Amino acid sequence: MFSISIKSVLQHARIPLSLTSVQAGFPSPAADYAEDGLDFNELLIHRKAATYCLKVTGDSMTGAGIFPGDILVVDRSISPANGDIAVAAVNGEFTVKRIYRTHGAVLLRPENPAYCDIAVGPEEDFLMFGVVTSVVRQLKRR
Repeated sequence: MFSISIKSVLQHARIPLSLTSVQAGFPSPAADYAEDGLDFNELLIHRKAATYCLKVTGDSMTGAGIFPGDILVVDRSISPANGDIAVAAVNGEFTVKRIYRTHGAVLLRPENPAYCDIAVGPEEDFLMFGVVTSVVRQLKRR
């Protein structure tokens, strides 16, 4: 299983948070001090008992900004709405895709044109495991 303990990913540590934003275009002067603290658990986890994390393998969701090695924060207490990114199992195979429900059918759509939609028929063994609420990515790994 590719599950990761939430404690191993998101520790209870307050990180300094500057209230000054940073420009992604041209630089602007930044504040030299932190105004507040940022707790990643408060930022990423809204229902602790229903939240877990998974490490991504594969590239079927790169168009949604989800890449191999990313950590998904998943809330299993949320019922997926059309277009939500969800973790599901089809015939015992886990996958993360956008979910669409129309006329009683379920369609799992990748965000990479190299992959095809997965139409889930009534003969399929289909289970929902939660809605992806956040993506954690390290830009430089140690």
